[in-house]
Amino acid sequence: MLPWVELGRAKVPGGGEFRLMQRGTEFTIFAGTIGLMSSRQAGSEEAMSNIAAVRIGGKPKARVLIGGLGMGFTLRAALAQFRPDAEIVVAELVPEIAGAWARGPLAHIHGEGLDDPRLTVRVGDVGDVMTSDTQKFDAILLDVDNGPEGLSRPGNDALYSHGGIAKAKSALRPGGMLAVWSVAPDPHFAKRLGQSGLKVEELKARAHGGKGARHVIWVATKA
Repeated sequence: MLPWVELGRAKVPGGGEFRLMQRGTEFTIFAGTIGLMSSRQAGSEEAMSNIAAVRIGGKPKARVLIGGLGMGFTLRAALAQFRPDAEIVVAELVPEIAGAWARGPLAHIHGEGLDDPRLTVRVGDVGDVMTSDTQKFDAILLDVDNGPEGLSRPGNDALYSHGGIAKAKSALRPGGMLAVWSVAPDPHFAKRLGQSGLKVEELKARAHGGKGARHVIWVATKA
């Protein structure tokens, strides 16, 4: 078996550290010993954008907020399907992910997406973008952890709390949707979503498109 090669390390604001590792043609970002994202698994991340595109992608000047750039799979799928007049904002907390790694070892994965004129990348907390942006969004897509808990950093817990869900709801336009990705079901988070006043669906998506592990995508729609 090929060995892992470390390509870089990045401090996570608020605590923790990410490592970008390569094994053969595979790239993985680790938080400690846990793999947060891999170049071999993109199906469910792309599915989240596909759901948004079907539901709100046809709206003129649709605005989309993506929480977490990662390896760009959610972003790339959104850019492929949303209209030329759409505006897509990506909030990425870790500067290296949005900069040195995306433009360096992972550039072939991101392709030309980072230079798309519809895209704005903001280095910072997605929760802050929700509250500071003067315009509301048609879709908010959250993929900042392995699920509704602060795995990559404790501060992410706030995103999945009652207050964080209320913040996302307030940042949505009428008819807008919040989508949250998770590696596995979480009945406690599902309950909090159900108490938010949003219309909630719990969907499944395969890690490799039509095969692999079944990941969870919650879709919560604002009336």
